[in-house]
Parts: sequence; structure tokens; C-alpha cells
Amino acid sequence: MVRLDENEISFPDPEIYDGPDGLMAFGGDVSVERIWFAYQLGIFPWFNPGEEILWWSPDPRFVLFPDELKVSKSMRKILNRNIFTFTENQNFREIIKNCQQTIRKGQNGTWLSDELMESFIKLHEYGLAKSIEVWQNGELVGGFYGLQIGHVFCGESMFSKVSNASKAGFIHFVENHKNDIELIDCQSHTEHLESLGAKMIPKREFLKILHKNNERR
Repeated sequence: MVRLDENEISFPDPEIYDGPDGLMAFGGDVSVERIWFAYQLGIFPWFNPGEEILWWSPDPRFVLFPDELKVSKSMRKILNRNIFTFTENQNFREIIKNCQQTIRKGQNGTWLSDELMESFIKLHEYGLAKSIEVWQNGELVGGFYGLQIGHVFCGESMFSKVSNASKAGFIHFVENHKNDIELIDCQSHTEHLESLGAKMIPKREFLKILHKNNERR
């Protein structure tokens, strides 16, 4: 595993270097510049606040191809009832704040530090990160955020205050961006996203798609 220099923004090549369980490097910082550079290489930060910064590029990679989205009959009925409304990039700060504060099964605290959160907010201000908001009766009840790299959307985190809110938002996003998003990077496996059609692919296949999008942005 490689230790990063805080004064130099660089990473080991994920096509060549395979760390344990996808752990590529540690250290460095979570500046806007380093995060943006990392994601273009297929690397993302994941660590507990107050501990060493860890950088990952797992193999295989958990992704969703928009054309392979699965929507159950029960979920389609919920969407057809129009109990939710959806917006994009209308309240990024609240979305990421809720993602930070959401209590998740099997986790003590949050992986999203204040410093990392502020960097993503700046990336949003630069037009590089986006949020999807889910509303019910005028109240924000769910959503998610991520980085857009060409035609690849790198999903980061989601939250839901009422049943099916985040799932409805994800389905709405995928169905409305089939023409401009080739791949959604889900990073690590969850049963929630697997039920929607996400699957594992080799890291090399993921990086090939990502690099192709970097070249044509």
C-alpha cells in the first residue's frame, strides 16, 4: 500500500497496482483537486473521520448499466401514484448533510467527515458534483449525490426518511438519463442496488469505460 504525499497530488495506477481488497493508498488530503483527480482514475476515499485517509479501487467493481435497470411491479405502482416529486441540484448541501447524519445498519457514526463534505460541496459549486432530491408534500425525504465524469456517474451516498424514497429517486434519475449516462459507479456491493440491476464487473472493464469518458469529455 502506498503512502501519499500531502504536497503532491498523485496515486498509484489502479490498472497496475492491486492493493488488499482494493485498498490503493493512504494519507494525502481530501482537497477538491485530489478528489477530482482520484475519481478520474477510478479511485475513491473511504475512511472513518479522525482516522487515516484511505483510497480504494476495488476489483471487481459494482456498477449499473442504465439499460439493465430493474423496476419491480410494486415499485412501479409506487412511482405511478406520483407520491414523490424529484429535482436535481436544487439542494446539494442538504442532501449531503442528510447522507452524513443518516444512521446505517452495522455502522457506528459516519464515514463522511466535515472536511470531505465541504470538498464535495465545492465540487458541486464547480459543476462537477450533482444531487438528486426526492420530495413528498413539500418535504425533502430522500436523495443522493455523486460526481459526473463525462458519461459516467459516480454515486457516493444516499438517504431516505420514508420508505422507498431513495429507491424512487434512483429509478427516476436512471430512467431520465439513459441517453447521457453510460454507466453508474456504485463502488461497493449493496443488496439495495443489486435489486435494481447493479452487478459486479472486472475493474479493468470499469476503468476502460471511465478512461474513454475522460477522453471525450
